[in-house]
Amino acid sequence: MRASDETASRQRLDKWLWFARVVKTREAAAGLVESGHVRINGLKTPKPGHAVKAGDVLTIVLNTRVRVLQVEGLAERRGPAETACRLYREAGMSSPDGETP
Repeated sequence: MRASDETASRQRLDKWLWFARVVKTREAAAGLVESGHVRINGLKTPKPGHAVKAGDVLTIVLNTRVRVLQVEGLAERRGPAETACRLYREAGMSSPDGETP
């Protein structure tokens, strides 16, 4: 696999959080990561530039709520909420075929 192919299949964590509409601004996404409130596959990362890929599991602490999201896809820009919700699957939610993950 070429380096350009690998970077195309990955995205910065702060951008992904913003594109997926987990937070309102990219700065808020970076702050959330830097403060240790985000784990990738169970490991803390203090770097907003850490790359995520499809299949990664993010554990995010937002206020008093914990969200566990599985990355389903990447985006090139921040779009409408209908598009953003296709970027992840919430843990414990059933899939479209009715099966639980």
